[in-house]
Amino acid sequence: MNLRATVPALGLALLPLLALTACGSGGTPGTTAVGAQASPAPTDDPVAAVRTVDSIAALLPADVRKSGTLRVGSSIGDPPSAYYPNGSDRAPAGLDIDLADAVARVLGVRLDRQEASFESILPALGSGKYDVGTGNFGVTTERLKRIDFVTYVNDGQGFAVKKGSTALKGKVTDLTQLCGLTVGTGAGTTFEATLEAEKGVCAKAGKKPYDVKVYSEDAAILTALQQGRIDVVMSTINGLRHQASQPAAQTTFLGEYHRLDVGFAFKKGSRLTKAFQAAVNELIEDGTYAKILDKWGTTASAIDASRINPPEHR
Repeated sequence: MNLRATVPALGLALLPLLALTACGSGGTPGTTAVGAQASPAPTDDPVAAVRTVDSIAALLPADVRKSGTLRVGSSIGDPPSAYYPNGSDRAPAGLDIDLADAVARVLGVRLDRQEASFESILPALGSGKYDVGTGNFGVTTERLKRIDFVTYVNDGQGFAVKKGSTALKGKVTDLTQLCGLTVGTGAGTTFEATLEAEKGVCAKAGKKPYDVKVYSEDAAILTALQQGRIDVVMSTINGLRHQASQPAAQTTFLGEYHRLDVGFAFKKGSRLTKAFQAAVNELIEDGTYAKILDKWGTTASAIDASRINPPEHR
């Protein structure tokens, strides 16, 4: 089994819930993984210089231009996507936060950011509770049936182990490398869906199956890894890479497994997508986008242009 065969093999029938196709950056609202609080937010503010572009703001529906506000369902978890550098009673920070704020400035609107768990955001878009969702949501074939996306970075799936661990000695390119190990991951994520759907690969290879432990909080995953209750973590590429850079986390990033486009999420048929796409492309063209990604150490996730509903990476 190779990388390109892995995600398609999930089978759309195995993924009936939108939550299971979320990439997902965060856990339970208000929680922060061990090591995250040791990661203060960078002090530079490339968003401050962003100004409204009238021609792009004109792409917004008339009712939005009149109200001047967009309701955002925002998943707050760990850096670099979105987290609380100074406690949950203070403003969140991160790549998702800066990009959403910059887009809002281009569009000349205010964001009414409402924190929510990422698995609750997508259904809430359909019900009209939020106009847009952020939470490191990956673009997948199944979700495109019900959700519209405007892409802003390319992230995906990766693995990490406790520093010094010999459970895995290199990049994971095949899930049979996990056979006999205990893998920790977040509830309701693409990671959980991938691991559960592919459990049979070990039996086919004549090996002991891997065990999957699912956690609702990112902090619990890292604690389980540090205490030896799991052998390896599957999560976002950017999140694991950032975590490994923090001495308190004591983890080693094993590299990328599968890439996914990540985007702002909207209910299907939303009239906001063209305006958001134009705003992201404006930020790319004027250099603000590159400054934001550099600020959060995610330049490897840069895209050349924003797209509306691109096909899932295979």
